[in-house]
Amino acid sequence: MATEESRRIKDLDTLKALGHPLRMKLYRALKVTGAATASQLADQVDEAVSLVSYHLRKLAAHGLIEEAVARGDARERWWQPADASISTRDEDFRDAPERAAVHTAVSRMHARQQNEMYESFLDAQSAWPGDWRNSAFSSEFMLSLTAEELHRLGDELNEVVRKWRAHGTAAREAGDVKNRENVAVHMYGFPFRT
Repeated sequence: MATEESRRIKDLDTLKALGHPLRMKLYRALKVTGAATASQLADQVDEAVSLVSYHLRKLAAHGLIEEAVARGDARERWWQPADASISTRDEDFRDAPERAAVHTAVSRMHARQQNEMYESFLDAQSAWPGDWRNSAFSSEFMLSLTAEELHRLGDELNEVVRKWRAHGTAAREAGDVKNRENVAVHMYGFPFRT
């Protein structure tokens, strides 16, 4: 990974590049594996290598992923995420209707893919050992906050997740892989009216 910083996507072209369903899946797969070849990713997403290669080049053209140091066969091209994480904010796209519509569409697709991940877990839940089933959680909280307080809450939750991501990465790099699995944590914070 080029940087441990989070990248906030503010330009429409990069958002559109990420907004393709397969590209979003490929980006997520690279976040999980750290680095992979088009062939490896094609197996994970059940698509043709040529199609995966095309979409990886599109992600790279917008700086979302980059070439990684080759592992094994030097003829294969390895890819990795360019940043520790990426994010988008409504405020960066609300200046024009087209920009706002694209941001909303990409956000909806992202939420659908997150929901699909959780539903896949629920479908396979009985196959997981009891300790994993007991540790998985789904929570919903209804709070009364100001916009500033919601912003601060989001920052605090992101910091907690960054701490645990660093812990898991360090443990894995130190060889502590026994009983360690990939874990998805999805968080939303938004206003609503009853």
